[in-house]
Amino acid sequence: MTDPFSLFETWFAEARKTEINDSNAMTIATADADGQPSARMVLLKGHGPDGFIFYTNQQSRKANDIAENPKAAILFHWKSLRRQIRIEGSLSRVSDATADTYFATRGRDSQLGAWASDQSSPLDSRATFEARFAEMTKRFEGGEVPRPPHWSGYCLAPAQFEFWQDQAHRLHERRVFSPSGDGWTEGLLYP
Repeated sequence: MTDPFSLFETWFAEARKTEINDSNAMTIATADADGQPSARMVLLKGHGPDGFIFYTNQQSRKANDIAENPKAAILFHWKSLRRQIRIEGSLSRVSDATADTYFATRGRDSQLGAWASDQSSPLDSRATFEARFAEMTKRFEGGEVPRPPHWSGYCLAPAQFEFWQDQAHRLHERRVFSPSGDGWTEGLLYP
């Protein structure tokens, strides 16, 4: 198979059957303007030939990193399958319509939490956050919760894929895909 998107879909479908929690969890690594890296877990919320989508508060550290340096790497690790997929590329914000559509699918409490959260900012106590959540609950009582203006998504457009499969005696197999013309070139790497 020389199409990394098809191979991703095959592996992801298998992971959805075997991973107990959050088969769509991925690490995203960003770096700020000074090159200081930072990694954290997010959830994949969409994927296709254009890339891999996740959502976040635009005031978070990751969003600030992306504004300064729009390149990133994501990593899926499925322990039950003994597989990993690394994807590197450039990030761009999704359209407002895409973000609105996804936000509407979130549970109401998650929607309210997006309004209440100042992600990556210190608070004096958990009680302050809970009070903000209660305030948002009251504010939007009886109506729909719109997407906050400070909340959106990003799409990572792949520039390289690496599919890693555990093998006996640590003789792992790595399949690397790089863009080539209108398609992808595959190469095999070994430890």
